[in-house]
Amino acid sequence: MTPLLRKFLGMNWMIFAIMIALAAFGVFAIYSATWMRDEVLVQNFWRRQAMWVGIGMVAFFVASLVDYRWVKWGALPMYLAGIGFLILARLIGTRVNGAKSWINIGPVNFQPAQLAVIAGIMVMAILLSQFRNLHPALRLLLCGIICGAPMLLILLQPDLGEVIIWVPVILAMLFVGGMPKRYLICIILLGTAFIPLMVNFGLHGFQRDRITAFMDPDLDPLNTGYGINQALNAVGSGGWAGLGFKSQNSQIEIEALPQTAVQNDYIFPVIANQWGFLGGVILISASPASSSPTAPPMTSASSYASASPRSSSPTSSKTSA
Repeated sequence: MTPLLRKFLGMNWMIFAIMIALAAFGVFAIYSATWMRDEVLVQNFWRRQAMWVGIGMVAFFVASLVDYRWVKWGALPMYLAGIGFLILARLIGTRVNGAKSWINIGPVNFQPAQLAVIAGIMVMAILLSQFRNLHPALRLLLCGIICGAPMLLILLQPDLGEVIIWVPVILAMLFVGGMPKRYLICIILLGTAFIPLMVNFGLHGFQRDRITAFMDPDLDPLNTGYGINQALNAVGSGGWAGLGFKSQNSQIEIEALPQTAVQNDYIFPVIANQWGFLGGVILISASPASSSPTAPPMTSASSYASASPRSSSPTSSKTSA
């Protein structure tokens, strides 16, 4: 049996099944949120999602069969490509929902920020794992440079939500990477103190309105708080078991949720409205289960590496001799 076939057969198929189920349910949820719309483009959202799920599955299998140590070689090129695409989006990008964050290349459109986030995490992981002997302050400075460049470009789009995603990831990586706790505490305290300055002087007016609406949706229920209020109504009206698929006069059927983002930002209210509290709990519980460490581990690339002659230890060589 070849090593690649052994790795393929040794995959954790339970986790894979949960992942497939979540992806399929996501396609179904998008269809359930858009089936009543008249626009052909909107009606095809679920088909495009299904296509990308298929592409993602192919990429998943390819990545799972590649030795994970190749990530060290691909991280920096991906990071530089992400920075380049962010600059390109700044110059010729398409503005969507107020942010110039998408690039259209023929029939394909993508958001460079997604690539920059993944590549930045990979480069930062290499720095924290390979250069542990550096002074913590220098490691922290280098991590700040790695994350700061794409974050600044993303803020200029402007896309504050994409930048916020970085914050818990960076803190978690610094903690796991062995950064002294006093540094982490200082970062958290400085970041907390910086929030009022950022909100009052660093954000655009519509960004401040979104934060205000999130804190108190009733301040402007027909404008900035409209989407949040309708989402809450959709979740609440779903009740314990939901109103069911294609239910009459629901928040989904009457198109009460913001129609520009119902298939992405407001997809959970759609699910909760149709499947209720139970459906929402099952969905939220299944997400961490798809990466549960308690399940039988997948046959990783490290197992394949340990089977190679170069990775055998001197002790095992003597024993076998």
